[in-house]
Amino acid sequence: MNSPLQDPQQPTQGLIQATLEQWFFEARSQADGGRIPTYIPRLAAVNRRWLAVQVQLSNGQTCAIGATKQQFALMSVVKPFVLLFLLEQLGTEAVFAKVGMQPSDQPFHAIAQLSDDQGFPRNPMINSGAIALADRLLGQDGTSRCAHLCQWLNQLSGANFGLDQDMLTSVRSVGNETNRTLATMMGEAGYLTSVDLALDTYNHICCLSGTVEDLARIGMLLACPHPHIDRTHQQIVNALMLTCGLYEASGEWAVKVGVPAKSGVSGALLAVVPRTGAIASYSPALDDAGNSIASLFLLEKLTRSLNLNLFG
Repeated sequence: MNSPLQDPQQPTQGLIQATLEQWFFEARSQADGGRIPTYIPRLAAVNRRWLAVQVQLSNGQTCAIGATKQQFALMSVVKPFVLLFLLEQLGTEAVFAKVGMQPSDQPFHAIAQLSDDQGFPRNPMINSGAIALADRLLGQDGTSRCAHLCQWLNQLSGANFGLDQDMLTSVRSVGNETNRTLATMMGEAGYLTSVDLALDTYNHICCLSGTVEDLARIGMLLACPHPHIDRTHQQIVNALMLTCGLYEASGEWAVKVGVPAKSGVSGALLAVVPRTGAIASYSPALDDAGNSIASLFLLEKLTRSLNLNLFG
């Protein structure tokens, strides 16, 4: 069965907008049962009732609802785009010499997982894998490496991301010994060149900030053919988002919803519907796996209502 988004006879924009409006308030109420992360002071200060969604389609149409002007940090949602950027810069063989492709059934910052894997990060969507990839970005320091990645994303997508310096200061104030332990283990195993530079770069890129419109725009770099991006690289990133993007909840999401997605501890969530479009959402209250509760609820309703599951 074809998605109504791919049927030119369907009132695409109106259908999407009506579906968003139908489920928006129930989705926001779901956030009441979630938790706001407190280990990063600036994240702890956000309003749990914020919810914003933007849908960007391959035909140029957009639909949006909620606090669409609200800025937020990408946090882990940047990970697919670090992978995409490095695939473009270095190629598949060089990238996957430093990080694996296997899903994990443990939390995104699990030290035990990395220990079991002898210091080899299991996939690019968890912290260890993203830190390993951050180590491969070009530049003398975290600032220049982040700026290079940000410029590439903005130029190719038309987004307007920028570094949130206040968020970076807040992240640095915590120290995050877990990430340092992960980086040290990878360094000792030979998968990092510089522990300190990799961590500094990782902190910078996680603090790139924008709106749901910006997030939807970079989502289109994975959703549709692009003249400056290898289609095979898009396919690789989408496959890893589907199998690993929501951490230990990825398998259930793939069965229930069936579209690639990536979450971040800020409450950002991106879903990609290949050849059709991207769905960007932001709501800061999280579930136990670190995924945005309201965003997951709304995306599930939206993808089911519009028949976006890749497998049916």
